[in-house]
Amino acid sequence: MRHQSPFLWLLLLLWLPPGLPAAQERGAIASAHPLATEAGHAILAQGGNAFDAAVTVAAVLAVVEPYSSGMGGGGFWLLHRARDGFEVMLDGRERAPLAAHRDLYLDSKGEVVPGLSVNGTLAAGIPGQPAALAHLAARYGRLPLARTLAPAIRLAREGFPVDGHYRRMAEWRLEQLRQWPASKQQFLIDDAVPPLDAVVRQPQLAETLRRMAEQGHDGFYRGPVAERLVAGVRAAGGIWQLPDLAEYRVVEREPVRGEYRGMKSTSAAPPSSGGIVLISMLNQLARFDLDKYPSVQRKHLVVEVMRRAYRDRAEYLGDPDFVDMPVARLIDPDYAAGLTRDIQLDAATPSRYQPAGTGLEGQDTTHYSIIDAEGNRVSATLSINYPFGSCFVVPGTGILLNDEMDDFSARPGAPNVYGLVGGEANAIEPGKRMLSSMTPTFVETDQGVAVLGTPGGSRIISMLLHGILALAEGGGPEAWVSRPRYHHQYLPDVIQFEPGALYTDEQRQLMELGHKLKPLDSGYGNMQALFWNRQDGHLSGASDPRGIGKAVVE
Repeated sequence: MRHQSPFLWLLLLLWLPPGLPAAQERGAIASAHPLATEAGHAILAQGGNAFDAAVTVAAVLAVVEPYSSGMGGGGFWLLHRARDGFEVMLDGRERAPLAAHRDLYLDSKGEVVPGLSVNGTLAAGIPGQPAALAHLAARYGRLPLARTLAPAIRLAREGFPVDGHYRRMAEWRLEQLRQWPASKQQFLIDDAVPPLDAVVRQPQLAETLRRMAEQGHDGFYRGPVAERLVAGVRAAGGIWQLPDLAEYRVVEREPVRGEYRGMKSTSAAPPSSGGIVLISMLNQLARFDLDKYPSVQRKHLVVEVMRRAYRDRAEYLGDPDFVDMPVARLIDPDYAAGLTRDIQLDAATPSRYQPAGTGLEGQDTTHYSIIDAEGNRVSATLSINYPFGSCFVVPGTGILLNDEMDDFSARPGAPNVYGLVGGEANAIEPGKRMLSSMTPTFVETDQGVAVLGTPGGSRIISMLLHGILALAEGGGPEAWVSRPRYHHQYLPDVIQFEPGALYTDEQRQLMELGHKLKPLDSGYGNMQALFWNRQDGHLSGASDPRGIGKAVVE
């Protein structure tokens, strides 16, 4: 064999498409559960790409994290295809049933009926995750669904061991899980929370996944599964109809983009509010040289930009297929400059009530991040809203339904289950997608590419802000996921903070500036983050120490 000249090797290296790691790793995956991370890597080892692994990880999480996500829920998948740089957000958000209306959760006096949008079948939107996984496999993957869904089918049939987090979430929702025979059978043992290491088996879910593996989209949204879903929902007082399922489609949406101190962010578009609010906060912070301020003033500034961005979220954002939104203006740096004009370094800005359009995922949403050996990447945030969603398992299907309808405004000015008020932009309409805070994100720097996201309800977006600020300071994935967190969302007008986020002296100084503080008993969030270093091809990752997840590079 003849030796190639160094010049030819140089030409070859220059010809290689951008975005391909030079290292030997097959890829990196960070997810909220070790079984999902391991299953995703197995798919990469079988020749799948990041998009195939994304199907597998989501499906396994649906089995082993029923309190966080599932085939009865939805989410957003942010994709980057390495060969041509194409980026898109798959909108697999739930939709309101066609029989839904703006007064669905009001009594005869126009008051919100407590619990009606959270528990049981009336709380459930039409699921989007099955459609999204079928779309992801057909449009972007290499492997058939029969291959990529196989790990989830096996785990549903053979079972997985109960851990402490499962027990805590099931205990929290025990009363509601006991209300429904299929839910009790699937998630409890002898009408009680299963003991540690007990095996949870879901044979009916395995059968539903098997039909999806064989028939794709139609295996869930048409035929026997769809008929059982509608019959089971209606028998329990719900309003689903067969056209609700037959008409559901994934929407491909253009992500939103911004820049902060030379870092380029690509993030979720409406009906997620996440990308717009995140970019707004970064645009505002770009007006300040944070490095020159003492710690307490930096935190004061971060709180003030959170306040303003969340205020705009409340006023303007909703489903883009139903609501006209000034997106270009909201992410314009000049608009951000206007928002910061009344920020004072020596005083908090009071939040004043105005109608707000918001309804937010619960703390037990989930997230995963993937980069494969070709440079394809996925950032995906999935949810069923409150822990265990609506707590209703549809008999004969194994499908646990979401309670995402609570993410709509039940009535302008009335708080949802998380104490947040709603307005017209996010009012209930037939077929409409409820506003979300899920914020799957890519960040490109001179050095490389970050893939990150987290669960956490209304705090999702502020957690991404903290992670990106840690990246801007030169930290790696471990620093992003472990950074202490504090949060402000305009209303209620308080700074929520986890232990260790604000020192005692900082708390005193912030109160002197006029801030109200709400300490939290424990940490929050479960960020999953990866970084590809373009300079040496090295992949690294981290899973939030607050959770039980796992980041693996192979």
